[in-house]
Order: sequence, then C-alpha cells, then structure tokens
Amino acid sequence: MSDSLENGKSHHSKSSTSGQESDSSTGGEIPDPSAPHQHQESVPLEVAIREAKHVFRAKIFATIILLAAVCVVATITYLLVDSQEKRNFESQFTGYASEVVTVSRETTSQIFDALDAFSVSISSQAARELELRNSTWPFYRIPDWSVRAQRLAELTRRENPYVAFDVIVTQDEREAWEEFANGEYPIEYQYAIEKEGDKNGMTAEDFLNKTLPYIYQSDIGPFLPAVETGDLLPMFQLYPLQIFPGVPYMPLNWNIQSYGAVRDLFKIARATKSAVVGGFFIYLGASTKSSGTEILQPVFDRADSADEDRRVVGGVSLTLHWLDYFKNLFHGVDSDVRLIVVLKNSCPPSHDALAISDHIVTYQIDGSNAIVLGETDLHNPKFDSLEVTETFIDLDVDHANVPDGLCVPTSTLHVYPSELLEKKFETNNRAIYTSVVVVIFSFTVLVFLLYDFVVRRLQRKVMDRINKQDMIVANVFPSAMRDRLYQAQGNALQQSQMVDQSTNSVGSKNESAIMGAAPLADLFPNTSIVFADIAGFTAWSSAREPQQVFILLENIYGALDTIANRYAIFKVETVGDCYVAAAGIPDPMDNHAIVACRFAREALKKMKGITHQMEVSLGPDTAALDLRVGIHRYEP
Repeated sequence: MSDSLENGKSHHSKSSTSGQESDSSTGGEIPDPSAPHQHQESVPLEVAIREAKHVFRAKIFATIILLAAVCVVATITYLLVDSQEKRNFESQFTGYASEVVTVSRETTSQIFDALDAFSVSISSQAARELELRNSTWPFYRIPDWSVRAQRLAELTRRENPYVAFDVIVTQDEREAWEEFANGEYPIEYQYAIEKEGDKNGMTAEDFLNKTLPYIYQSDIGPFLPAVETGDLLPMFQLYPLQIFPGVPYMPLNWNIQSYGAVRDLFKIARATKSAVVGGFFIYLGASTKSSGTEILQPVFDRADSADEDRRVVGGVSLTLHWLDYFKNLFHGVDSDVRLIVVLKNSCPPSHDALAISDHIVTYQIDGSNAIVLGETDLHNPKFDSLEVTETFIDLDVDHANVPDGLCVPTSTLHVYPSELLEKKFETNNRAIYTSVVVVIFSFTVLVFLLYDFVVRRLQRKVMDRINKQDMIVANVFPSAMRDRLYQAQGNALQQSQMVDQSTNSVGSKNESAIMGAAPLADLFPNTSIVFADIAGFTAWSSAREPQQVFILLENIYGALDTIANRYAIFKVETVGDCYVAAAGIPDPMDNHAIVACRFAREALKKMKGITHQMEVSLGPDTAALDLRVGIHRYEP
C-alpha cells in the first residue's frame, strides 16, 4: 500500500457542508430509508410528525369507540330478542306442563275412586251371597268378573288393561280352597270366552289344562307348590283371560306374594286397610319399552267403611301404564312439542332379588305419542330452573299402622322441556335484528375509514416528499453535520418569521437568512484518508456496455461500503472508479491508521473475489482488474 496523498500534500482534514456524493448508479451508497435518524428534525417536519401522531391516536380512539358501540348495541339487540324468545318458550312450556300435571292428578283421582267403588261393590255383593250360602271368604268367586273388570278398565282409561283379583288363603284353608278354585275355573273360563271374545282358538278346556291344580310359588318355574308358612295370596280371577308370553301355565293359583315388592304392598294394604301404590317397573314389550305402577286395592268382608273391625280378605290389583295417558295427552299437536316427564317415588328401590320395582322412571312425550326413556332421571339439567313439580299420589294413610321397615310412597311428577321444544321457539329474528344493527354501524365505520384513507393518502404524498428530501440530506452529510444543519436552518427560519410574518416577502427573507448563515465546518486533527481506484478500469470499461460497467462498480462499491460500515469508516465520495474514505471522522478514534489499513487489506481481498466471480458474466479480462489503495495518516 502507498502512504501518500494526492499532489503529495495534506493539511488539516475537514468535513464541510460542501461535500458531495454520487448516487448508487455510479457506485455511491444510499442508506436505508427505514433506518432511524439520530438527529433533531427540522421544525416543520417535527410539527408534521407530532400532529400526525395526534391525528392517528384520535382516529384510533374514534374507531375503537365506533366498534365498541357496534358491539354494545348488537349485543343488547341480540339479548333483547333472545329474551323475548325465551319468554315465549317458557310461557308455552308452562301451559304444556300444566296440562300434564292436571291430567295426571285427575287420572290418579279417577283411578282410586274407581278402585274403591269396585272394592265396595265386591264386598257388598259377596257379603250377601256368602250369607245366603252360609259360607265365608275365601270361598267366593266374583260373578260377572269380565264385565266388571272391563268396566273398571274403561273408567281408568286403560288401553291395555290388566286387572286381577287375589284372595287371602290361610294354610288351614289351602286344601279346601284349591278344591273350590278348581271347581270354579271351568265356569270362569267359559264365561270369559263368551264375554271377551276369541282367545286365539283356545277353549275353556284348553285353559283348564294350562291351570295348575295347586297354589304354586313362581310364575317362571319350576312351578312347585308354594312353601310359605303364612297366609297365601293366590291370583284367582284375571282380566283379560290370557297366558303370559313365555309361561306354559295360567297365572291363576300363582301366589303373588312370591315377589317381594307385591308382598310388601299387601302387608301395607292389610295393615292400613287402604289402597297402596308400588314402585315403577319397566318391561320390554314386543316392540317397545313400557313402564307401569302396581296399585293394590284391598277387598273387605264387609262394605261399611266406618266399620273398624272389617277384615281384608283379598285385593284387586291393577297395573297402571302411564304411557296410556301420556300418549294422547296432546292429540293433534305437532311432534316437536317434546316434554320430559320424570315420575319419582319417595320410597327407595327394593333390594329383594324378586323385586321388579324402582323409584324413578323418565318418559318422553312427543305430541300425541310417548315413550319410556329409562329408569333414571334423564332430563337435561340446563332446564332445572323451568321444572314444574306436582304431587299426584299422596295416600291418606295412618303411618303408625305401617309395618316396620316398609314404606308408603308419595309419587311426584316432574315436567321439563326438551331441547327440541326450545328450538321450536328459536327464530332467525336474533340474527336478523342484530345483523341490521351491525350493518348500519359498519357502514358508518366504513365511511369514516374511507374518509380517513383519502386524508392519509394526501398526507402520505406530503410525507414522501419530506422523506425524500431527508434521505438526500442523510446521504450527503454525516449525522453530526446533518443535525447541525437542521438546527441552523430552523433557527434561520424562526428569526426570519419573527421579523415580519404579515408581509408577502417572507420567502425572500427566508432565503436571505439561510444564505447568510455561517458555514458549518469542523477540524479533525487525527484522521487517515483512504484512496482506492481500479487499475485497468479505463481500458476494461471502454470495451463494455454501460450496463456491465454499472454492474461491476455497484458490486465493488457495495462490498467496500459493507467493509467501511463494519470498521466505522466514513465514506467521503466516489468519483468514477475512485473510492475515497476516512477513518477518525466524524467520530474520533485513536487507532484510525490501523483501522484504515485493515479496511484496505480487506478491500483488496474482496476485490479479488468479486472480479473472479464476475469473470463469467462480464468477460475473461475482468479478473485482471486490480485495486490500488493509498492511505494518508495525519496527526498534528
């Protein structure tokens, strides 16, 4: 490297406002416009930026207010419409639930009244006939049983009735009663066939052959004689006359106390001398699941209800299927009127192995149809607040007479809406009204944003012009000089405007004030100047297209700029193929000569790499180009 300065002379190195740089088309460096300027802006630019920030904040605040208003009004609209739909839904459900409660309460009242009347008629007629025959219970068959039982079923509105008469037989009466019953069955079967109609071709003799001649223990086998030591409760008369599916024998003579739940019911009825209700049971039919409740109405030896000495001699058992009442409850109403009805029994479920009862059953009513859902509470908990509850079976029983360990149930009915019923009242009004509000406010916001866009577009043009001017100044002057230049210009403008702001000659005064300002120049006593030019460039460029020359200079000067930035070296200018830089200005450094040498060494190495790399695209003699570097170090 040569340690020389052009013309062999050097005095004090200075940076002045008269320094110039070429643009990137001749290898000059244009700084990144997005890089922050570390200088005090001119007064007009500073004011413009400050005001732009205020306007921007105001626009953001206004936009947030508008959007918040949209959200608030839309939410209020949605909630108001939704609240109205919910009120309509709840009002309609309350009407449906009231109908269910009313029908259930009236139904149970009719059933118990009919059973009581049925029991009184049996007791009254039996007392007369037994007295005439000089006989006693249990040796009595209810005459016209099929007709009476059918009438009872009609009064209770049963579609598929099941009514049985069970008689109490002591162990001492067992043998005589079995003989009596076997003699009465042919008469009973023949009468039932005549009154009830065809029994799938079966005759009275066929039914008689299917009847066991003794009181047996179980209806599911092995059909052995009952082994209980206490009183027995055989089924004696049945309506309709039938053989249960899957069972080879008639249910008559079956001791129904073999089922624990029925045994408990009979104990309570016998002790309290009143009708009792069992738990709910579920069974599978041929095609559907069904559920029922067993009701046992005691039959007495005397009809006088005021006679405290009257004795329970038997009972009329009626299986109540709630589906028969729920099915036609809303006849002609759309199936989407779906209600969930839960029946609950206050007594816990029996744990007897033969018990068939439970204390909860859930039904689903679909318009004029109804189904059993299951043996647990299956309503949707979200409708708990809409629950309609009614006690529809509460027997007037003296609990002091109830045997220990047994329970007289209170049955309650719980009605809930379903999701299908809720959806029936869900309309598009919420979405429609809310959408209208959102559209109106959105249009307002769009108009505001459109206006803002137009204003910002005009402002952007002004700012672009200011930024371009600032970029030119930033490329020409170092940051320190640039800051002082802005400050000096601002002071000159302020002084000029203070002279006379009301005249038309402000522009000329501003120009004269700026032109009359003192020049900005600083002395840098410790610097090293670097001169670098391309050896062989004149001959090489004369044989190349301008575009190729530009490509070469752009790559070389770009690489030198990168190295200069890394070593904090200030680029002074580029003239043709000459690159001028200085170390130690505008920020002083003690090792400026060393830094300049390191820059020069790395520049030479980089030059070799670039020329060899571009030899293919710019010609074979490109690699012959070389970089000559001279450094002048000045210290006082």
